[in-house]
Parts: sequence; structure tokens; C-alpha cells
Amino acid sequence: MSRSRDKLFLLEPDFEDPAYPGQRFVCPHSNQIEGVLASFPELAAGLDIERVGFSRPRRAVIAALGEANQSLPALVLGEGDIPDDAERHGEVAFVKPTHRILNLLAQRHGFPRLHG
Repeated sequence: MSRSRDKLFLLEPDFEDPAYPGQRFVCPHSNQIEGVLASFPELAAGLDIERVGFSRPRRAVIAALGEANQSLPALVLGEGDIPDDAERHGEVAFVKPTHRILNLLAQRHGFPRLHG
């Protein structure tokens, strides 16, 4: 799978978890990234962003990263330098930790860096 642009997979905000009937949630990790994207929409336009539902299987994520890599958020790396700490699924390189995704958004797309 060859990509020209980086792609973010995020959980859709405002989801239900069958383990907690009648309650609604946001993913704290995806929501951190959503806040940065919302603050800099002109930079976010340089990314492909796909929001997927909470329920598994997450077919779009499986198609890109394999069944074992459904936890989100995930940044699929397109063209450009691939960091040494990137995970791989076949030819696809990706990163998952939220802080690492935010660092790479700063490095690769010009978002402000995290302070502290």
C-alpha cells in the first residue's frame, strides 16, 4: 500500500460502549488530536483523516493496518522520512502513541509542538 499523504485514523467522537449502557463517550487520546486539528484547520487539510466507530471489527483500520492494530488513534505515514520507531504492517508504516502522533504532526505538517 503506497500512500502519498499521511492518514490519521481517529475514533468518532460521541460513541456508546455496550459495556456501559446509556452512557456516551469520547476517546481521550483521539480527542487530544481532534483539539489540535480543530485549532489549525489549514494544517489539518494536509492530512487524510478517517473517523471510525468504536465497535470492532474496525474494517477500515484492519484493511490498512491489520486486525491486530485496531486500537486508535493511529497515524499512517505516507511519503517522506519514516522514523525508526514506526510500526509496520507489510509496507505500511504507522505510529500509535498519542504523544508520538502529535510530535510527528509538528515535524511533518507544521503543527505547533507540545509544550513541556
